[in-house]
Amino acid sequence: MIQKRIAQWAVMAVAVPLAAAGARQLSHTLESRRGPSGVSRMLSKGADVLRPQKAARRRRFW
Repeated sequence: MIQKRIAQWAVMAVAVPLAAAGARQLSHTLESRRGPSGVSRMLSKGADVLRPQKAARRRRFW
């Protein structure tokens, strides 16, 4: 039971940010080579859904 939770945490803590960074990097590479396209915009939007760059940080106690 605990091993399953640790595995889920590892996926959320490691794999999701890596996937977002990879999608963002691929989007930038495609745009630099071929200009903006639907695919590069889709990759950027997908990366923003996974890990927004400029997310507003919430303060819990202030």
